[in-house]
Amino acid sequence: MKIKRYIDITKPGIIMGNLISVAGGFLLASRGDVDPLLMIMTVLGLSLVVASGCVINNCIDKDIDGKMQRTCKRATVTGDVSISRALQFGVALAVVGFGLLMRYTNSIAVGFAVLGYVVYVGVYSLYMKRRSVYGTLVGSLSGAVPPVVGYCAASGQFDAGAGILLLMFSLWQMPHSYAIAIFRFDDYAKANIPVLPVAQGIAKTKLHIVLYIAVFAIVSALLPLSGYTGLTFMSLACVTSLWWLVMALRGYRKNIELVVWARQIFGFSILTITALSVAMAFDFQVLAPSFLVILS
Repeated sequence: MKIKRYIDITKPGIIMGNLISVAGGFLLASRGDVDPLLMIMTVLGLSLVVASGCVINNCIDKDIDGKMQRTCKRATVTGDVSISRALQFGVALAVVGFGLLMRYTNSIAVGFAVLGYVVYVGVYSLYMKRRSVYGTLVGSLSGAVPPVVGYCAASGQFDAGAGILLLMFSLWQMPHSYAIAIFRFDDYAKANIPVLPVAQGIAKTKLHIVLYIAVFAIVSALLPLSGYTGLTFMSLACVTSLWWLVMALRGYRKNIELVVWARQIFGFSILTITALSVAMAFDFQVLAPSFLVILS
């Protein structure tokens, strides 16, 4: 069905992951006092913005997608959805999505949504992804925006809690993305995309995965240590992050099956961030430290 083709180019899996994180950020900031309409419109608006970014990304990446086994059957590559139609669809999604955010949220939430969109579509997709090993780092910023948008929509301010979420989700993106780059190494090499494993080798990528997970574990603990979440979140953050780190260190074993190991790192990364997003939604603390407000 033609409708399915359009749905597929929005990358539903990415939308679902971002939906969970934006809801987690919103509920964390709401602290039990949830505005249902605001939450629905925030989640819906940002989901449409994310969908738009994914559609436009498919249009930009048509040439390299055709070289990669994972993406060579995308509708924008096969021609099932023309680039012009896809662009129109992407723009329409952006107009509706940003329109909902502007109507129902606030300038800080909208500002971060715009930032994430511009970084992903403009800086990452159009330039950094094809030209620099630092493309993953730049792209991680856009991936960290959804929970911040949810948080700022509910709180009306950017405080230390929002800052921790931005840093936490940015750090999470790195080992998650590097793991993909390892088990999709051949695809990235064929498309000449300078991800870290292709540009600087597997050994360096393994080291970066371990280091980013270690720092992620520390930053995740800042939410409960700063009074934003409670003991349940702290316990879950420690268990998942440390187990993820142990998994990463297993990559240094002799005769390790690299692709299997990378897929395990990738799979557990999704489990970790999903669990923490759900935990922070329900294990919030009623009183946040007021002196930590940065923007309001």
